[in-house]
Amino acid sequence: MNFTKILEQIEKTDPKVFEQQSDRRNALKSFGSKVAVVALPLLAGSMFRKTYAQTTGDAVIDTLNFALELKYLQYNLYHTANNTGGLIPTADQPGFVSIENQERANIIYLRNALTSLGAVLFTPNHYDATALNPLYVPTAYDFTASGAYTTFDNYYLFLQVAQTIEDLCVHAFKGMFAAVYNNAPTHGGLLQMHCTDARHAAHIRYVRRNAGTPEYPAPWINNNIPPTIALQPYYLGEDNTIQLGVDILTLPDTFDESGFVPKISATAAFDETMDMETVKAKIAPFLLP
Repeated sequence: MNFTKILEQIEKTDPKVFEQQSDRRNALKSFGSKVAVVALPLLAGSMFRKTYAQTTGDAVIDTLNFALELKYLQYNLYHTANNTGGLIPTADQPGFVSIENQERANIIYLRNALTSLGAVLFTPNHYDATALNPLYVPTAYDFTASGAYTTFDNYYLFLQVAQTIEDLCVHAFKGMFAAVYNNAPTHGGLLQMHCTDARHAAHIRYVRRNAGTPEYPAPWINNNIPPTIALQPYYLGEDNTIQLGVDILTLPDTFDESGFVPKISATAAFDETMDMETVKAKIAPFLLP
């Protein structure tokens, strides 16, 4: 085992791993001939984790706070819906109570993670830590978007908005991964939330499908089909068929009569990534000053 060569290859792959750490690099190269081989991975792993923690600290905090902002939005949507009498049919109530509880748990997880980092936590406008339920901040949100959507007047309208927000958060969490890739605990936590939001979106789509919704939604986004035309702006770009420079429509598919992957399959196979700026612009109509 030539540990020095391994270090050189790591440095070529990721030059930042040893930035401002020449002492650690030299120490590792020196230890390569002095420390038992079995101990080297533990020693190196510890140093690499310290390096990545230093170089990604601000990105991790910013990303966790952004995730927290989205979770407050989602929790407040479901808490309002579950407490609007007559909105959700009795048979569907357990599902939405479960979603609300999961969003609440996500908020608590993110708050604890940020607190452990000594960060200033995101809080919604008008947040009151002394309130009976401080996570519920009705004066911070307008889920009608200034009257554009009568979200809580009709169950099916609520489902349309809920699906759109869940789909948006799936894209948002996918966009967060790059910023925290080198921080395993953060990356893992956000990945779990990404999967949870995808399950929430699928559940809402099934509810809408079983209710006889005209577009008969699949559990995932097909092409750029919105739940209603008014929400089309939230699905722009979802008809993308290019992934990593490859046009999926040119790939062979023996199950399709054309011999190639159909567009509906190409678009359904991938969730598009949205950056923080784009997502913030899309949630802005639901926020109150």
